[in-house]
Amino acid sequence: MTVQHVDGHKLVNFASLVDDSTVAQARQTASMPFVHPHVALMPDAHFGKGSAVGTVIPTVDAVIPAAVGVDIGCGMIAARTVYTADEIAGRDLSALRASIESAIPLSPGNHNRRTDRYPFTAARIDELRCDAEENGVQLTHSLNWPYQLGSLGGGNHFIELCLDERSRVWMFLHSGSRGVGNKIAQHHIKVAQRLCAQAGVELPNRDLAYLTAGTDEFAAYLRDLHWAQRFALANRAEMTDRFRQALAHWMGVDAGAAAGIEVDRVNCHHNYVQLEQHGGREVWLTRKGAVDAHAGVRAVIPGSMGTRSYVVRGKGNPAGLCSAPHGAGRRFSRTEARKRFSAEDLAARMTGIEYRHGSQWIDEIPDAYKDIDQVMADAADLIEVEHSLRQVLNVKGT
Repeated sequence: MTVQHVDGHKLVNFASLVDDSTVAQARQTASMPFVHPHVALMPDAHFGKGSAVGTVIPTVDAVIPAAVGVDIGCGMIAARTVYTADEIAGRDLSALRASIESAIPLSPGNHNRRTDRYPFTAARIDELRCDAEENGVQLTHSLNWPYQLGSLGGGNHFIELCLDERSRVWMFLHSGSRGVGNKIAQHHIKVAQRLCAQAGVELPNRDLAYLTAGTDEFAAYLRDLHWAQRFALANRAEMTDRFRQALAHWMGVDAGAAAGIEVDRVNCHHNYVQLEQHGGREVWLTRKGAVDAHAGVRAVIPGSMGTRSYVVRGKGNPAGLCSAPHGAGRRFSRTEARKRFSAEDLAARMTGIEYRHGSQWIDEIPDAYKDIDQVMADAADLIEVEHSLRQVLNVKGT
């Protein structure tokens, strides 16, 4: 860990695998006048839009919408089942993958054709609808949001069946607030940029445009933001319930008894904002690619397609702003990864893992990401590992 002073503000860096452009971005963010007490750069940090991914940003009476990003509430969920490796050995994993792909819409823009396929979906939609109505959240830009609930998306979002260090079977997935969250984020990013421009605020980067407490625009953003975060949590829970139904069916368990195959669940954000105490003050803490690691808080840190992931428990490190990395972090951009690697390279890295072969996932090859073992070593002061998971099945959208 190194501490760098930036115009009177501090940047605390936990990353040993980090390039100069990412550090420069973090310095820009740390220079904002309302940052307190410092910005923390997580072990998986890499260059991002506006702010580096893997940046934890505490702000007093202000929030930077573009720092939160367009996938509000993106995060992970992991659920341990009653099954062991021996019980799934010899079964047709391709059949389970096909069932999951039928149950959960994949890829950007795809959503459900109906909302009554599963008995647990209606209650989540009703709760989110009532929440929006009671809090004045305007969703006219996304009238089909109920059909987005339970959909995965694409990019680095995925669904996996994993085995832990004791050969127990886990359900595991990564997703966020889908199109509705994106629309909410895009709207408020533009509002912040417009207001800063009108006020003549000089910004080191226009994606550091901010909203200030006490304004209608600030209140509107937090209202919409928190609804999108709740949608993201519900979305991951919905998909996990569908995954559980598919797994139960695959194991010969009646649909009505499917809930009984799950014994533990961790659902956490890694792109979000919440009010916390840091450096002796109340701040709006933005975790842009980071998880909550307060003492005893459980979280999930994925590796990459073909590498290990982790269920962890926070240590409450104040220098890290009680946060931890959200994954391996990209080593190469998607464009660069496609230049360097082929579908054959990906197939070799995925040996022994059931997945849909093809060239559309080359940019998600594990080699495009940082070494998750080094990231976890750098995070040793932030978290302790509860479980390590290795995938035996992977589902991705394009």
